[in-house]
Amino acid sequence: MTSEELPSGNRWASTGPLDTQYAVGDVWVVVARGEVDLNNLPPLTEALTQAAETHATVVLDASGITFADSTFLNLLLRIHQATDLRIAAPGPQLERLLDLTGADGVLDLRPSLDEATTR
Repeated sequence: MTSEELPSGNRWASTGPLDTQYAVGDVWVVVARGEVDLNNLPPLTEALTQAAETHATVVLDASGITFADSTFLNLLLRIHQATDLRIAAPGPQLERLLDLTGADGVLDLRPSLDEATTR
């Protein structure tokens, strides 16, 4: 995984399903996009794990996720146990996965990034 600091300071860019990371006040936002599965999960796992270790609240902007599998669901449940994880704007495929598995009753889903970054 390669990351670079962008001119905005607290913002990081990357490749794969991990898009960017940045702070909104005390909340750390991790943006994911595209397909998230066993083959490309490690950069996102690393980002969310590090965020959970250093921030009381972590928001995953899931609006750009087009596909997610059970390995991603497992990651979300593990991070949920380590921090206040909020899932912002999950798309239809991710909502279906969370609904079918009952994880939507466990995870904190928010309809928008704005709602997820505010109390």
